[in-house]
Amino acid sequence: MREETLYKETKNESVSFKRAMLVGGYLHKSELLLCQEHLNELRALSYTLGFEVVKQFPCMIRKIDPATFLGKGKVEELSQNAVTLNADIVIFDAEISPNQQRNLEHVFKLPLIDRTELILEIFSQRAHTKEAKLQIELAKHQYQLPRLRGLWAHLSRQVASGKGFLKGEGERQIELDKRIARSRIAQLKKEIEEVKSQRDVQRQARMRNHIPTFAIIGYTNVGKSTLLNRLTKANVLIEDKLFATLDTTTRRFSLPNHQDILLIDTVGFIRKIPHTLIEAFKSTLEEVVYTDILLHLIDANHPMAEEHAKSTYEVLKELHAEKTPIITLLNKIDLVENRKMLTHLQLKYPRVVGISARTGEGMDQLMHMIMDALKKLRMVVTLSIPQKNYALINALMDKGRVIKQSYKENNMLIKVEIPTYMQHRVEQYTVDAFADS
Repeated sequence: MREETLYKETKNESVSFKRAMLVGGYLHKSELLLCQEHLNELRALSYTLGFEVVKQFPCMIRKIDPATFLGKGKVEELSQNAVTLNADIVIFDAEISPNQQRNLEHVFKLPLIDRTELILEIFSQRAHTKEAKLQIELAKHQYQLPRLRGLWAHLSRQVASGKGFLKGEGERQIELDKRIARSRIAQLKKEIEEVKSQRDVQRQARMRNHIPTFAIIGYTNVGKSTLLNRLTKANVLIEDKLFATLDTTTRRFSLPNHQDILLIDTVGFIRKIPHTLIEAFKSTLEEVVYTDILLHLIDANHPMAEEHAKSTYEVLKELHAEKTPIITLLNKIDLVENRKMLTHLQLKYPRVVGISARTGEGMDQLMHMIMDALKKLRMVVTLSIPQKNYALINALMDKGRVIKQSYKENNMLIKVEIPTYMQHRVEQYTVDAFADS
């Protein structure tokens, strides 16, 4: 199998960088600039892994070739460019099929990977916690499983006379590798589920303690860790590289009104995020699903800020978290030169504040917005509930704050402050005012 040792030498800074040639495709002339921007991001991803990018090639595609992704003539042209540039590896800014990968490597006579494999390798190097390591290993096995066939093509098919065709060494090895991979995938899912159960216990404990949770989300490298460090002195690693932070960090923070909240720094989102990664990281990303409020950080100084924000919302939608309350933070306003874009972003989102996580600008306004959002998370209701409804009464005692209570006949009269998400459970028991028995 294609193991993580493929890039082991790049971890050693004394070893010269691998020379990478980047290839992107676009279907319409109007998409050229976008393709170039995607290749710039691929360059940054390549740099994160330790590659030296020798050239980027945006290629016009009339129709995607099922065998080689690009047309035969373009592939031959790129192959000659790779020789001229003395490239060591070719990286495609698209997820290519196993068959396309094998065919392209045959033409280029060089290792060839796609955007997905590049991101998987970055995650593999930057995972530190047990959970992240398990998730990455799972994603890599799921990615490599359909790509096993080409790895044993050099082993010839064997034929037994008089008994028809027998499976050759290559096919037997493929079947063995697939069984091993599937077995490991099943084991990894089991271990991740165990870690998820532990996380569920921790989450329930937070909910019982009524500590509001804020998840800091956004495109990779927009300043999420810088913001967490600014607010909580968490000392989270900060690098000018994509996916500098991979493992989830949670810190307690006291607001100016002395109310405690929890801030969670999450892994950065990215366009064209591999589906295998979303699946593998769902247990970590569930922190986003179960949070009270999302702090969506946008690099307002980036020319593709709006597209980055769109990519973040697409991931939220896939996680079914798009309805969670969001405060939008336009970061790096101290660097913004395009004031029209800043104004456009400020008008586009309902709850938005301009900040600089680096200098601290806008933090006072952010605190007021957070405190205002917290008020909308809870509500005071007066209820008359049949005492036989033990489950609801226990839930109110557990999740709410009882202000006043008494009993009248077979009902409990209770005035209680509850999270707004419980409103639908108590609507039928609402009364106008509290009446003592």
